[in-house]
Amino acid sequence: MNTRELQDAIMEKKKENDVCILAHAYQSQDIWDVADYIGDSYGLSVQASKAPQKTIIMSGVRFMAETVKLLSPDKKVLLANSLAGCPMAAQMDRDDVLKLREEYPDAAIVAYINTTSDLKRAVDVVVTSSSAVKILKQIPNKQIVFIPDCNLGSWCEEQLPDKEFIFVNGGCPTHMRMIERDVKLAKAAHPNAEILVHPEVLEEVRKHADYIGSTTGIMKHAEESSNKEFIIGTEHSIVQHLQFKCPDKVFYPLSKECVCHNMAATTLMDIYRAVTGAGGEEIQLSEQVRKEALKPIEKMVEMG
Repeated sequence: MNTRELQDAIMEKKKENDVCILAHAYQSQDIWDVADYIGDSYGLSVQASKAPQKTIIMSGVRFMAETVKLLSPDKKVLLANSLAGCPMAAQMDRDDVLKLREEYPDAAIVAYINTTSDLKRAVDVVVTSSSAVKILKQIPNKQIVFIPDCNLGSWCEEQLPDKEFIFVNGGCPTHMRMIERDVKLAKAAHPNAEILVHPEVLEEVRKHADYIGSTTGIMKHAEESSNKEFIIGTEHSIVQHLQFKCPDKVFYPLSKECVCHNMAATTLMDIYRAVTGAGGEEIQLSEQVRKEALKPIEKMVEMG
């Protein structure tokens, strides 16, 4: 089969088998074309909870599929490729958080959503890249332990000088591949381009940005901006997606090295196998883990 034939087969099978396909923004364009919903990790899990289908396929990484299961316990949730993990989510576990709680008893412990369900059980609130500053501003504690991404955390710290932040040495290996030299080279090559970056990048990169925001925020800004050229400082796939969305504009990668190999692991054939029942890994969470991990997510929703 060629790509179009495989896509047509997936579209037919997902209707036949009552399947909803979620694609994270970092997935390839051929997967985007067969997805029911495209977006950031938490937004996808909310869409899944509202979808009428009883089976959900996550084309993304493991923690995202777990978040879908947290919000949709009665649905069958499949991770399209079982090898698709998140290095940042693997940097800390629940025991690490419990030790931090003993060390900083007066602090609120805040976890980025890019963490495992088991770890989420031990934190006070979860945040996304788009909601972090708004939620952290509302936390009454002066002291905040922010895990695991110290780059996203330091971006929040810049905007909340009245808070005392404590960081653990963690972050996204993909976004940290970009360095200040890459920015200077890209800007020299494209002096009229706006620089749009994700807050997971290093501070030395972030300080040169014209816009800092989540993946969907970056895409929205590029679509709505009157500017015609953009340097994109997030996962390389977003450059291609923006080229499709805005053919009248030009997009350049800040660095060709910003490729998430875990996101790239999922192929269109993985989706086909999952939608036909021949592939994918079903995500299972105990009811105790699900209920305890859901609490800090519900706190995030409550805080806006």
